Amino acid sequence: MQTYINPSKAEWPELTVRNIPDDPAVAEAVAGIVEEVRRRGDEALREMALRFDGAAVGCLEVSEAEIAEACARVSDEVKAAIGLAKENISKFHEAQRPAEVDIETLPGVRCVQRPVAIDRVGLYIPGGRAPLFSTVLMLACPAKIAGCREIILCTPQSGSHPIAPEILYAASVCGIDKIYRVGGAQAIAAMALGTETIGRVDKIFGPGNRFVTKAKQQLSSVVAIDMPAGPSEVLVMADDSADPVYIAADLLSQAEHGPDSQAILVCDSENIAARVSEEVERLGARLSRADSVSASLSHSRMIVLPTVGEMLDFVNAYAPEHLIISMRDAWEVAAGVRAAGSVFIGNYSPESAGDYASGTNHTLPTGAWARSYSGVNLDSFMRKITYQELTREGLGLIAPTIVTMARAEGLDAHALAVEVRTSKI
Repeated sequence: MQTYINPSKAEWPELTVRNIPDDPAVAEAVAGIVEEVRRRGDEALREMALRFDGAAVGCLEVSEAEIAEACARVSDEVKAAIGLAKENISKFHEAQRPAEVDIETLPGVRCVQRPVAIDRVGLYIPGGRAPLFSTVLMLACPAKIAGCREIILCTPQSGSHPIAPEILYAASVCGIDKIYRVGGAQAIAAMALGTETIGRVDKIFGPGNRFVTKAKQQLSSVVAIDMPAGPSEVLVMADDSADPVYIAADLLSQAEHGPDSQAILVCDSENIAARVSEEVERLGARLSRADSVSASLSHSRMIVLPTVGEMLDFVNAYAPEHLIISMRDAWEVAAGVRAAGSVFIGNYSPESAGDYASGTNHTLPTGAWARSYSGVNLDSFMRKITYQELTREGLGLIAPTIVTMARAEGLDAHALAVEVRTSKI
């Protein structure tokens, strides 16, 4: 990790850039995959499972017998951990239920807003070396609480490994309706467009690699998606009250996600940066994913800024997915944060807590999208419908305003729709 001492604001744009190269080859490949799924449906999905994952897939849907057999192979310890995490995630998202709005803006003019669940949602759960069964909880729990009528899940099966039993167990305890052994961009295309087996959904959620992310972007014209998302990232703010070992561990926990992940330290002294650098090297030697960690750290940074105000300005410019504040008066510092996916306060709040079991959602905006997107929450699985009812008297009160505005916009029929009513009042 390279260290930058008090960089000027002119240098900040370069220091906030992510390692997300725009690869036209990925976009072209994904467009081809989407078109194949559009034209050939299930046949294309089976062919791509063999081509990309080495899996000869017969029935795309995972059967109840397979789910039961997989659940039996999950250890009691993992089941207990999933149970506690699910309980905390459910508690936090249950508390997010939006209230109905019902108000008279004028006598006889009633306006109502009611939250309504999205009918059909599709969840994408990556497989690979780190099967993210925790993401099943993060997406399925709020979907169930919101009241979505159907929840489906797609996850890849490789030729050498079946779907991780923990994924199937988490899906089972969360009440997922259907599970399909389909991965990659083709899974996103199937959920967006529909095939003979997989029905199209109204909104797609879940992380994935560059191909999955590009598929979500390309198909966002026909299906809603949770948010733009890319490689995971963390930014740690620290002063001399922080423990360098804790900071190093937090940076490494993000780096092990993959070679494109990014870890940033913003601190107020060169001494802290130097001590953290030593601990990153010492602790990193103990980790199993050395290649991913090393590649991630090669484009990660330590930045020394002299004041809390400048540190906050950099944080808001970077807009991190995860922000850890290991500083004195951390809640006061947090009050100045305007752009972050999820914030972790104090020395005993590792980002891992939010990833798994504290209750907040770990599906968060990356790549500076935290400036304009929230992480997944209960509202992500809902839409709000407005209603209005005007009495004769209410319409009479507001009619002059409507007619004046409609005439000023040159929309005579809008004005007429009011005038034909008010002429009879």
